Amino acid sequence: QVQLVESGGGLVQAGGSLRLSCAASGGTFSSYVMGWFRQAPGKEREFVAAISGSGGSITYADSVKGRFTISRDNGKNTVYLQMNSLKPEDTAVYRCAAGSRWLVFGYWGRGTQVTVSS
Repeated sequence: QVQLVESGGGLVQAGGSLRLSCAASGGTFSSYVMGWFRQAPGKEREFVAAISGSGGSITYADSVKGRFTISRDNGKNTVYLQMNSLKPEDTAVYRCAAGSRWLVFGYWGRGTQVTVSS
């Protein structure tokens, strides 16, 4: 069983930056694919980014490509999402997820709120 706890959300002005962290416990962190998703009010959950266990494979949603960077530190059991050039439409609850197969996630954190003001 993997437990995931996100942090780093907050209120930021458009054009600003935030770095989200997701600390994992339980299981072997380096064996898990890690991902970030977001959900805005009234909208469906949206994939943001994913990274393989070794960090060698990374993918992003088109909406964040070039602005967001996913990374991981297997020594700290933590995955990060660096978000730059934030836009109001990035406002959402961001959740991290873990899975044993590429882009198949079975474990979820509770999320952290990101609000971008215009």
